[in-house]
Amino acid sequence: MSEAVVARAYGGPEVLAVTDADVPQPGPGQVRIEVRAVGVNPVDHKLYSGAFGADPAKLPMRLGSEAAGVVTAVGAGASGPAGPVEVGDEVIAYRAPGAYATELLVPASSVVPKPAGLSWEQAGGLMVAGVTAVHVLEAIGLGGKETVLVHGAAGGVGLFAVQLAVARGATVLGTASPAKHDVLRGLGAVPVAYGPGLADRVRAAAPEGVHAAADLVGTDEAVDVSLELVADRSRIATIAAFERGAGAGIKRLGGGPGADPGTEIRAAARLQLTEAAQAGRLHVEIAAGYPLREAAAAHRRIMTGRTTGKIVLIP
Repeated sequence: MSEAVVARAYGGPEVLAVTDADVPQPGPGQVRIEVRAVGVNPVDHKLYSGAFGADPAKLPMRLGSEAAGVVTAVGAGASGPAGPVEVGDEVIAYRAPGAYATELLVPASSVVPKPAGLSWEQAGGLMVAGVTAVHVLEAIGLGGKETVLVHGAAGGVGLFAVQLAVARGATVLGTASPAKHDVLRGLGAVPVAYGPGLADRVRAAAPEGVHAAADLVGTDEAVDVSLELVADRSRIATIAAFERGAGAGIKRLGGGPGADPGTEIRAAARLQLTEAAQAGRLHVEIAAGYPLREAAAAHRRIMTGRTTGKIVLIP
C-alpha cells in the first residue's frame, strides 16, 4: 500500500497528514512510479490555505505536482515526450497531481527521462520552478544583450531564471539578501539588496536602464520598482502579485486568479530543462530535504520565503 500526504482541512501545515493510498495497475498510456523525491512549491501551501478558495468538496486534498522516481509498471502504448517508457526507467513526472506520495500513477505523457547527472533530490525539484522560469522569460520577451531585473533571484524559481537569462546573453540584476549575493555572482548575475532605496541601487548597477522585470516574490516593493524602472509594462511579469498585477496592467503568470497558465510553453520546457541539466548548463540548488512524513515541517520552511533553492520530500 502506498502512502500519500493530504490536507484534511483548509488552514496551515498542521492540517497535513499521511494516509494510505491505493495505486492501481496502469491502464493504456499510463505508468506507475516508485517515487524517490518530490518537489515542494509555494503553490502547494496556497492550495490548502484557502488562498484560491475553500471548497469542502475538494477535501481531503492530495498535494504536489512534480516527482522523480523509477517506473515499476507500464500500460499499453505508454509513451512520453522523449518516446516509449519502460519498466526500470528513471524519470521525472510533471504534471503529476498528488505527487506527495510513495507511488504514483500518471499519464506517460507527463514523464521525461531523468538526467543521469542529477541526484534524485535535484531531479525531484527541477520541473515546477524550471518551467515557471522559462514561462516568465518567454512572457517578458527576454533576448540577448538586454538587462532584466529578477526579484527574488535566490529562490527556487529565481535561481533557474537567473541561469536561463544569463544563457540567453542577458545582463541579470537579481534582488536578494546580502548573505545570498555570492550565490548569485557565481551564476553570473549582479546581486542587489532589496529594501529601501532598491530602485536607486538598480539604477547604479544598470546605468543604461532595465528592459524587463520578473517579480517572483509578490511584494509591493517588487511591483513598484519594476513599474518605476521598466517603461513597457508588457515586459513586466509576476507569478505572485496577482491583485496588484491586474491593477497595474502587468502580466500575471501561473495558477493564480486571472493568470496565464502557459500550458504549452511549460510542457515544451520540460525537455529543454532536462537537456540543459544533463549538459551541465543548469544547476539545481537544493535548500533542504525532508522525509515525506515531515511535509508539514517542509511547508513551514518554505513559508518563510527565505530559502535558497528548492525544498524536497524524500519518501
